[in-house]
Amino acid sequence: MSPSNAAAFAASLDSQLAELDLSARLRLVSSLEGLAVFTTSLGIEDQVITAAIGLNGLPVEVSTLETGRLFKETVDLIAETEERFGITIKRFHPKPDDIDAYAAKYGLNGFYESVEARHACCHVRKLVPLAEALSGARFWITGLRRSQSGNRAATPFAEYDAERDLIKVNPLADWSLDDINAYVEAESVPTNPLHKRGYPSIGCEPCTRAIKPGEPERAGRWWWENDEKRECGLHVPEAVTSAVPTPA
Repeated sequence: MSPSNAAAFAASLDSQLAELDLSARLRLVSSLEGLAVFTTSLGIEDQVITAAIGLNGLPVEVSTLETGRLFKETVDLIAETEERFGITIKRFHPKPDDIDAYAAKYGLNGFYESVEARHACCHVRKLVPLAEALSGARFWITGLRRSQSGNRAATPFAEYDAERDLIKVNPLADWSLDDINAYVEAESVPTNPLHKRGYPSIGCEPCTRAIKPGEPERAGRWWWENDEKRECGLHVPEAVTSAVPTPA
């Protein structure tokens, strides 16, 4: 499918998904031709999608990026979620040689020192494993919501991701945090205990802090940076301004 045809298909799918509830949105996407992959961070939004996939027995591949720097609570939740919903969550890890090359250039925690170094770390620990997780996929399902941040306020239900040449589906785009919490309670969805300790958005442990009252949901991510639209590059492309050296 050409990029223009793929974009038109995504626009049509976006309109169809807008009229459906969560289960129907996921059922529709999983019924279309091509592999559908859901990448979960084990955050509360993603737990809702995992629950909908598992409870409805949908043919969607569920994957997660084990970056090597996740909170223990996040890692422990993987097995608990698998058992609760009778599914298998595929784990994708960064390459040891890439981690060594990053540490040699920036230092293991060099991401605190510059935006360039932080982008490079996200590239090695998230973007490279993500590419592996999405290999062969036609549909990429995510837990993006419009109310998560200003940078995500225009999130559609479906869009063509030209960089990865696939259709990106955001079935929770119009959900509020209240909607999320209501679903979690109704379906007894296991969640990360860090959410109750002031962490609405949870990433790698060194790069995530609890938020203060009144702060946006994602204020605790890469908090030392000034850019209010900061992202890791999974959903908003961020060029790594200086490439991680290739291991010899």
